[in-house]
Amino acid sequence: MRQPNVVWITLESTRADHTTMGGYTRDTTPNLDRIAGATRGRSFDNCHTHGIWTLASSASILTGTTPTHHGAGMQNDAIPAELDTVPERLQRAGYRTTCLSPNSHLSGGTDLDRGFDEFTWLSADTLVQEAGPRILLKYLHNCRRHGPGLTTDTRKHGTGFVMNEIAKRRIGSYAGSDEPFFLYAHYGDPHHPYHPPRRFLEPYADDFEMTVDEALAFGQYHHDNFHQLIADGCELSDDEWNVLHALYDAEIAHTDELVGDLFAHIRGLDLDNTVFVVTADHGELFGEQGMLAHLVVADDAVTHVPCIVHGADALVDHDGETVQHADLMTTLLESADADTTGMQGVDLREETREHTLTQRGAKRTLKNLDRFEELNAEFDRERYHEATLHALRTDEFKYLKSDERAELFALPDETSDVSDDESAVVENLDDELETILETDGQPVSTEDRDGEFTDAMKQQLSDLGYLVD
Repeated sequence: MRQPNVVWITLESTRADHTTMGGYTRDTTPNLDRIAGATRGRSFDNCHTHGIWTLASSASILTGTTPTHHGAGMQNDAIPAELDTVPERLQRAGYRTTCLSPNSHLSGGTDLDRGFDEFTWLSADTLVQEAGPRILLKYLHNCRRHGPGLTTDTRKHGTGFVMNEIAKRRIGSYAGSDEPFFLYAHYGDPHHPYHPPRRFLEPYADDFEMTVDEALAFGQYHHDNFHQLIADGCELSDDEWNVLHALYDAEIAHTDELVGDLFAHIRGLDLDNTVFVVTADHGELFGEQGMLAHLVVADDAVTHVPCIVHGADALVDHDGETVQHADLMTTLLESADADTTGMQGVDLREETREHTLTQRGAKRTLKNLDRFEELNAEFDRERYHEATLHALRTDEFKYLKSDERAELFALPDETSDVSDDESAVVENLDDELETILETDGQPVSTEDRDGEFTDAMKQQLSDLGYLVD
């Protein structure tokens, strides 16, 4: 049987309960919903990420291992050299491999470009060179439909449209070849600052009191000041919350349109032997547990993400709903006759998953907690785990454990510790967690690995709101 092409789309910061598949009140993802509902399509309704931010999560997707195993986004800023990546495994299986990323945490700076024949990092510095004049002219012609209109304020221009056109161009160059391909694309626009095209925000304008222009300006204010807003307790008015939700939903809706366009392009090229996966690296917080963006906590709002698959019968026919990204990647590589030795996902053709594990490192958390305390001396940092945090989740419970303490929550509540009332559950989940940490959770390497970020990469991370040394 011929090896399938694989197109894996990762959406930035997209939480499951803000999608059509997740039962949201707004129809934000009609294209994804249609793809999932098509013949040979499906949605996994209980997909939880391995990490709570881009580096940790992306490294798990592209290695098929847990964050404490690969270390990136935990105590380190890059994956270890001795750990095989998914594209390296697929290369050895005869695949052409390509990646598109607008985020420096998915770049050569973190060694996550390893194994890609073509790797395109998109930034203000590289956009002209990577896109070429034809795509840039097409964007300028469509900059009101897919951007803020004609403005030199580069903060307001997303990369989604340009990246989509590059992806279509690259896939088109592979059509007709006997060689299978793997394309990995990271769509960054749902990440704050929220600057959706007006045509996606205007349908939601009746749900808030600000004007559309005021709403867009508030989106930039939120981005510029989210550390201060968290430090001060996330004390936003009802209308400000409504605006943030509308801006965020509009970003998701725009990205959904782009992904739908890419899927239609692939179908038009008669690439029927193509597996199409769409998921997210993590979700987004809107005041849950006193947080914004995707910081500090392992709440469902930031771990529960959409996950749709089309064209992979082994996944479409799987009975379970609970999955993690390493499971999908392991199963796809097995189906592609690629080596999966050392990967830690469940082969969904043969097994189901009973729990998920999300891990959050201490390094970035301490940096952010220190920042909140600098901005407001009364900020209550003791409510949060500062050490490396493990969140083991079943359908009924979430068990949090760090070197500081352990807590158990009866879902969907994630604020009231029920450990005293559920001692048997605590004992069982603690045993499960320790087994994982003693096996899959063991680090590949104890060597410290700093990221090799260029000045342009550091600037991009700063522009996205990361605290950069």
